[in-house]
Amino acid sequence: MVDANPTYTLVIVDDDREMRDSLTHLFESVGWQCENYARAELFCEKVRDISPDVIISDVRMPGMDGLALLDYMQTKEDAAPVVLISAHGDIPMAVGAMQKGAYSFLEKPFDPRRLLTVARHAAEQHRMGQDTERLKARLAMLSGLDRILIGQTDEIKILREDVLDYADLEAPAMILGETGTGKEVVARALHDLSVRAKGPFTVLNCATILEENFESSMFGEVGQVKGMLAASDGGTLFLDEVATCPLAIQAKLLRVIETREFLPIGADKSVPVDIRIVSASNEDMEAAVAQGRFRSDLLYRLNTLMLNLPTLRERRSDIVMLFSHFLNEYSTVYEISTPELSADDVSALMTHEWPGNVRELRHVAERRILAARRGRGSVGEAIHSSHDVEEVPDTLREAVAAFERELVAKAIRTHKGKMDAVAESLGIGRRTLNEKIVKLGLDKNALL
Repeated sequence: MVDANPTYTLVIVDDDREMRDSLTHLFESVGWQCENYARAELFCEKVRDISPDVIISDVRMPGMDGLALLDYMQTKEDAAPVVLISAHGDIPMAVGAMQKGAYSFLEKPFDPRRLLTVARHAAEQHRMGQDTERLKARLAMLSGLDRILIGQTDEIKILREDVLDYADLEAPAMILGETGTGKEVVARALHDLSVRAKGPFTVLNCATILEENFESSMFGEVGQVKGMLAASDGGTLFLDEVATCPLAIQAKLLRVIETREFLPIGADKSVPVDIRIVSASNEDMEAAVAQGRFRSDLLYRLNTLMLNLPTLRERRSDIVMLFSHFLNEYSTVYEISTPELSADDVSALMTHEWPGNVRELRHVAERRILAARRGRGSVGEAIHSSHDVEEVPDTLREAVAAFERELVAKAIRTHKGKMDAVAESLGIGRRTLNEKIVKLGLDKNALL
């Protein structure tokens, strides 16, 4: 969670002992940690050993003055913001100091409350900048499975370890988790890291197929439909929302697992098949068995290996990192600079309950980028904005992309994810459709 009362560190540089003591007392009274120096040179000798959040310095001092100290700090990586104070200040000096990079300039005598406010804002901005840089560094270091299953919480680390352990096993695997937690992502990772990676990865969403069409979709029909089992030969068949599979099909699927062969509709001879089955559900499968909707013998064959995906609520410390990753992705898609996250943005991310999990987080990131194209918006507004509100594109290319995105999305919904039918309705080939889905950043599962 966001720390509501962080402890900040302050360095005070002033040749006036009374001023140093006064500022130390003022900031320590509100919980700051303070170090003070009578000369700027003394501070510069120790700058490597301390990492202040803010530096408050007098302008006129013997030796190195405040402006020279400001110049020196500008040469340091991740330098703390400098607030200058002076009893001799004038407008040209203030303007010059700000142009040189000072965070603020206050003339003595100053209002203590204003100084506290300026220092706190400077410290918050500095901390946020540090967090952003650390986040960028961590994202840049991600590779392989880390880039697919992003996060540093124990839950996601354990998940990555399980995926690596299970990838090269041939036993069926079942993935359980709420909607939007990334079950297909995990299924694809199991396939891509396995010896079957060069084979097909086929997806059958059991909830989108009419019961009367299920057998032909799964087993195929002689001379007409190939079927998902044949299409998966040598690779992985992913059965999404497996709890909705019709009971009649469940018995036949159990036989496929046991015999590693299947009988297409109209065939008089079984066909051998070499597949690994990975299934997924957002339901309580034991409850589905108790209700008579799912066969217990099939469940115990499908869940030989189990993967339970954590909700986003259970891994809150990963939220900012994930969101930054999605922002970078959509910034590339929409060809704009990635907006920086403010303290309010982080607070909005951390206080939202995320009922839609990672899928919802991704959509919020896209809405934030769409608003940023027009130079406005915040994370809070993206979270609470209506899904029906569309931004007006700025350019013809953006307008065409937005129109294509809506048209393809509508076709996917209309044909319930059946991609051959989607391609036919749009008048394009299946390969072209796949390329457009990737280019337009569409998530097929999120549309269904």
